[in-house]
Amino acid sequence: MARYNTVIRSLESPDSRECIDIFQRPDATFGFEKFRVDVEDCCGWFPTGNYSDAVFDTTLEAMTEAQRQIPWLNNIESLSRSSLDTNLTKRHAGDQS
Repeated sequence: MARYNTVIRSLESPDSRECIDIFQRPDATFGFEKFRVDVEDCCGWFPTGNYSDAVFDTTLEAMTEAQRQIPWLNNIESLSRSSLDTNLTKRHAGDQS
């Protein structure tokens, strides 16, 4: 069994200073986290949202809550409702449930 979360989708904010990762845990549940990068700091991306403890049964549920919590996600064109329904509800190979 894997010991680490697997990122399913990563979305960057319009200003490229934040991103959201939708991930699957080793126990087949899903979650999301918000990250920030400071261009003047060479340390890379670091978590800022404290959302990663929330547990969801599907990627669609995780993405829906992320959109509720993080307003700029609602302005991302690639997140049409139909793409969420078809791409984020699929179980991933290796899921046992």
